[in-house]
Amino acid sequence: MHLIELYKSVQGESSFAGVPTIFVRFAGCNLRCSWCDSEYTFTGGKPFTEDEVVAQIEALAPCKLIEFTGGEPMLHARELLPLMHRLLANDYKLMIETSGERPLEDVPKAVHKIVDVKCPGSGSAFNSFRLSNLDTLTERDEVKFVLRDRIVYEYARDFIRQHTLEQKAGGILLSPAFSQSPSPLRTADNMELDARDLVQWMLDDGLPARLSLQIHKFIWEPQKKGV
Repeated sequence: MHLIELYKSVQGESSFAGVPTIFVRFAGCNLRCSWCDSEYTFTGGKPFTEDEVVAQIEALAPCKLIEFTGGEPMLHARELLPLMHRLLANDYKLMIETSGERPLEDVPKAVHKIVDVKCPGSGSAFNSFRLSNLDTLTERDEVKFVLRDRIVYEYARDFIRQHTLEQKAGGILLSPAFSQSPSPLRTADNMELDARDLVQWMLDDGLPARLSLQIHKFIWEPQKKGV
C-alpha cells in the first residue's frame, strides 16, 4: 500500500473532534474536488507492507483510535480491508473517511465510516456518490457535506430529507469549505461560508445535523500538514 504520511494528532472534525487519533493517510485519489485541501496526496507516497504499517501504529501507543484517510483510502481496499480486520482483532477503534464513490459493503461494520457526499460546486466529483452505500450505514457512521453557499446547503438539506439520513446514520455533518489559498492566520475568515449563516439555516430548517468545523485549521496554520 502507498502512504503519504502516518502520524498522531487530534481528530479535527466529526463527532470525534478533539480526540487523540493516529492518521494513516493513503496516496492517490480518483476525484478532483474543487475545494480539496489534500491535493498533495494525488501523487507520490511510499510503499509499505502491512507489517510495517502495524509497527508504526504500535510505536504511537497508547493511542488506540485510527483514522484511514487520503486521498481516497478505498482505492487501496485490497490491502486496507485485511489491515482493518487485523487492527480490530487487536482492539483498535477504526475510522475511515471516504468519498463514497467506491463500494463500502466490505468495510467491517465495526469501522466508523465518515462518508463525504459531493455537492454542486465540488467540480467533477459532483454526483460521484454511490447511492447503494447508504445501505451500508449504521448508527455509528456519519455523512458529511462540504458547503460553500446557500445553493449547496439547499442541495445537502434536500438530500438529507429525501434519503432520511437521520434514520440511516448516527450523524450528519455540515462543514464550511476552506479556501484553497488560506492566509497563515488561524481565523474563520479562511472559510468560504460564514458559519454563522450556516447555523441560522440549520436552525430555520430544523435540520438534524451537526455543524462541523475543521478545528485543526484553527489550532495550527490552515495549510500545515501532519497535524
